[in-house]
Amino acid sequence: MIKKTVRPSRVLLYAVLILFSIAFLIPMYMTVLTSLKNPAEINLLTAWKLPSRLYFESYVKAWQLLGPNIKNSLILTFSATVISAFVGSLNGYVFSKNKFRYSELIFTLILFGMFIPYQIILIPLFRVLRQIGLYGSLGGLVLAHVVYGIPIVTLLFRNFYDQIPNEIMESAKLDGAGYFPIYGKIILPLSIPGFVTVGLWQVTQIWNEFLWGITLTRQASNPITVGLSKLAGGQAVSWNLPMAGALITALPVLIIYVFLGKYFIRGLLSGSVKG
Repeated sequence: MIKKTVRPSRVLLYAVLILFSIAFLIPMYMTVLTSLKNPAEINLLTAWKLPSRLYFESYVKAWQLLGPNIKNSLILTFSATVISAFVGSLNGYVFSKNKFRYSELIFTLILFGMFIPYQIILIPLFRVLRQIGLYGSLGGLVLAHVVYGIPIVTLLFRNFYDQIPNEIMESAKLDGAGYFPIYGKIILPLSIPGFVTVGLWQVTQIWNEFLWGITLTRQASNPITVGLSKLAGGQAVSWNLPMAGALITALPVLIIYVFLGKYFIRGLLSGSVKG
């Protein structure tokens, strides 16, 4: 019987990975622990100590306070994700399967939007939304996220559509199918993996965004990240409340990635290998 020897380099690699995992999980452990403590038990000396009893009232109160913000974020995330995904799908269809003169130049110019930090365009965006009457509303924030997301979703869809054989479209054209029928009856049904990838990307970016939410909306339209920041406001903070709010805020995206994360990685890699 042959015994397998473990290389010291592999042992060192696993040891480093375990250390990094522990360092990454410590903040999550402290967040969960603090959220389940009575405010009277929270102090630096007993921060690592388990609570004497589970205090779920903080979750109930955080849910009540964040209720309107959760509703706003759900509307914002769903609307902006769906609109930007369909716009990106049409763009990817054009730049992949219906190339025209200067199409590569236009595609490159669109991609420049990926490298523009959203902090830089904050003031111009504020002025534009105010002039068109959308400043302070949820609709203005939806429009901002749709426009800012077009470059990345266009790139993802074009890479995805590059994998679809052109012979399928040529056969459809020979059968008399036009531009939009080909997209609606052939391309769109094959685009489900692409929509999953783009949807995960946009949901993550939009749900977790804070700066635009606090500067471009009024209190009634604030998303969940702005509501969460207000839970920790003031001089005397009951830290169990914002910790519970943070877990409530992170839970939807976490659940989505647990069940659909493999499709996201697969979609990001689409088009990277040809042949």
